[in-house]
Amino acid sequence: MIDVLSTFRWRDAIDILLVAVVVYRIFVIFKGTRAVQMLIGLGVLLAATGIARRLELFTLGWILDNFWTFWIIAFVVLFQPELRRALTRLGQGRLFQSLIGGSREERAHVIDDVVTAAEVLAARRAGALIVLERGTGLRQYAELGVGLDALVSADLLISIFLPLTPLHDGAVLIQGSRIVAASCFLPLSRSLHPGRPLGSRHRAALGITEETDAVAVTVSEETGQVSMTVEGTLETPADLEQLRRRLNEHLGGAPVVESRGVLRRGARRLLSRADDNA
Repeated sequence: MIDVLSTFRWRDAIDILLVAVVVYRIFVIFKGTRAVQMLIGLGVLLAATGIARRLELFTLGWILDNFWTFWIIAFVVLFQPELRRALTRLGQGRLFQSLIGGSREERAHVIDDVVTAAEVLAARRAGALIVLERGTGLRQYAELGVGLDALVSADLLISIFLPLTPLHDGAVLIQGSRIVAASCFLPLSRSLHPGRPLGSRHRAALGITEETDAVAVTVSEETGQVSMTVEGTLETPADLEQLRRRLNEHLGGAPVVESRGVLRRGARRLLSRADDNA
């Protein structure tokens, strides 16, 4: 042990740290997908190979050893969707950003778009449910909706939730700076909230935040009230500025240097545009 520590260099520490970050981000990318079950299955096969060698189970060991001879081909076949997505991000220059995580400024701009859309939808009494992913993957719910893979923008969120549009029913799921899916149906909460009748959108917001660490923003169709749900708790911010602050606290966004008047004018512009298109 002393010999190992004596030869340990600062470059080795940096090397270990970088590998740990990359491995961690890869597991985060895989989390919430079918690839997790595949990784568990490969882990079981690896453990079975070690046990077969230890117990001298020659036939089973021979079968597993031949499997590992072609493990590269099996890896490519099993994880083809994830590898294709990673190569696409590499070609678009977004792979490094995926490994280190999105910037705080990027998350803050996403929050501003969500708050602006919520303000416009609340003024029009258009119901909405927007779910923002944190650590727990939401891909299993996204696969049940309509895939979009579009950059988050207030215009797009408003157009999705306007009444009579094909995707207005259900939830929008946001991963990082992209809307991954719309018209997603989420598990409803079974918890009781005495004295406060809840609609299906609010129960879905409670349900998804009880099962995951996501944050949900809900606009009531009946009252136009905007609420936020996190960790199975429904909050009603006093105003949209408080909603923005609470979202920044939970999502780690940096405050965007932008005056309240500019944001208000942007919301009014979007509202007038929505009225013109109605």
